[in-house]
Amino acid sequence: EVDPSLQALESRQEEILKRLYELKSAVDGLSKMIQTPDADFDVTNIIQTDECSPLTTNGADLDLMLGKDYGALKDIVINANPSLPPLSLLVLHSLLCERYKILSAVHTHSSVKSVPENLLKCFGEQTKKQPRHEYQLGFTLIWKDVPKPQMKFSIQTMCPIEGEGNIARFLFSLLGHKYNAVTSTLIDSWVDTAIFQLKEGSSKEKGAVLRSMNAALGKTSWLVGNELTVADIVAWCALQQTGSANAAPANVQKWMKSCENLAPFSSVMKLLK
Repeated sequence: EVDPSLQALESRQEEILKRLYELKSAVDGLSKMIQTPDADFDVTNIIQTDECSPLTTNGADLDLMLGKDYGALKDIVINANPSLPPLSLLVLHSLLCERYKILSAVHTHSSVKSVPENLLKCFGEQTKKQPRHEYQLGFTLIWKDVPKPQMKFSIQTMCPIEGEGNIARFLFSLLGHKYNAVTSTLIDSWVDTAIFQLKEGSSKEKGAVLRSMNAALGKTSWLVGNELTVADIVAWCALQQTGSANAAPANVQKWMKSCENLAPFSSVMKLLK
């Protein structure tokens, strides 16, 4: 006579083997699909379909971008050196405030002796303080003696994102814009050009970038396409900080005025005076 407990164990083993077989079949099927010549074509079509989806009025899904934290306020914390303020991040903060309810704060780290008053008030005054849980996003700027801006949005689990360009790209993505691969590449290229050549390059490099910008802006209203992108924000801020704005050619001058007519840029203009 078979032991009932042994029978139950055998049944359980059969069930596990059956599930493993089903899982192996599914994996084999995926492997075959990836190896077929049409697989890349299919993926490309899917990506293009997703990229063309319209911008939602509420911006990006913050839970998806920043991780769901059981109802806690999502916090973005940025360390930046007051000797070279990351102006693009201040412009992006203003744009994010148009889309989300943001709890903003500015602090000074002990590594910095003094910070100009205008930088301490770079986010303006939050006159109506609401309970923390009523905000969608926390945005804290800490003036600190760091070689380059650093950002964390999940303090416990994430390594910092470094560099003004990288942080600017991330913050702009929270606005919910979707671009195809070509447009995204062009935007990234202009951001890198603005940071590494326009802002940090030699006078010869800056001159070459201004000529390239002038040519691009002769064809479109903005650096990439017909709407503002993070490329425009970073490039405009780089021109302001390097003092190249006055020497810019005609199309660039016109584009700069278009930027300055937007409220997020005009608020940063006050810091430059």
